[in-house]
Amino acid sequence: MLSRREFLVVSAAPALAAPAMTGRERVDRALRGAAVDRPPFTFWYHFLDEREPGEAHARHTLEFHRKFGTDLVKVMSDYPYPKPKGRWYDLRVEENPFPRQVRALERIRDGLAGRNYFVETIFNPWNVAEKLSSPKEVLRLKNERPQALLDALEAIAKSEANHARRAVRAGAAGVFLAIANAQDGILSRTDYNKFSAPFDRMVLEGAAGAPLNILHLHGDRVYLDLFWQGWPGAVNYSNFGTGVSLADARRSYSGLLMAGIDERNYRTLSEAQLKQQIQAARQAAGERFLLAPGCSVPNETTDAEMMRLVRAVGA
Repeated sequence: MLSRREFLVVSAAPALAAPAMTGRERVDRALRGAAVDRPPFTFWYHFLDEREPGEAHARHTLEFHRKFGTDLVKVMSDYPYPKPKGRWYDLRVEENPFPRQVRALERIRDGLAGRNYFVETIFNPWNVAEKLSSPKEVLRLKNERPQALLDALEAIAKSEANHARRAVRAGAAGVFLAIANAQDGILSRTDYNKFSAPFDRMVLEGAAGAPLNILHLHGDRVYLDLFWQGWPGAVNYSNFGTGVSLADARRSYSGLLMAGIDERNYRTLSEAQLKQQIQAARQAAGERFLLAPGCSVPNETTDAEMMRLVRAVGA
């Protein structure tokens, strides 16, 4: 039997703290809208390693994740789409358009060993067409030979859908589809719906059934309202660039919102300012929320600057 003194000592001892959630658990709970110990977070930048083998890209990705403790690993995929021998728009469907990227994904999967989800970045077919030629050339083809452009975009979309399926088989939790042309100044709403939306959906169908597909709606004048309903997956956008608050977004969209950090001014933000952004975003977005910038942070961002976010979120 405990003495009175021993009883008082034991009673005064603090309760054992609950173990911290894993990154995968935080993301799972955010997808369900369940409470988390802290908001899951991720951020990324371009490694500029598209000339290197997939093994190097996997190493860079895993080193970044381990250094900064991201809950979700957003794989940055900059390997180029294969160019045809003739005219840029004379394309055929590729069964494996990004073989180096597939090798990278397999090694990222092995390195994470199931502890964290990772998602594969895919740039939408319109963007791939611009990289194969130029933004000006794609618009010229749209105006002068629209069917030729539609045929090229379909070939790219089917190829990228094949890659999406390979990515999911390699362990990716889904795809991060970057859409930069659904905005005023690039395409009208009508032209986006004709020349891009069907092909963007085709890419997403390649990852249908994956737990975490994400629409990255890039740009300050993006037609956000086109995507709140009827599209699968989470939504990543820049609430700072667009001026559309997370509270406004939440009123229109019930799924997982992925935003909250000002990517354009990231390098100058103090830890206190980042904490303010995190608190405001979490309050506005609710539980279905994953803290992230609206796009990649600047490539010149230093480790010390990135570590400010890690401390601010409490990772």
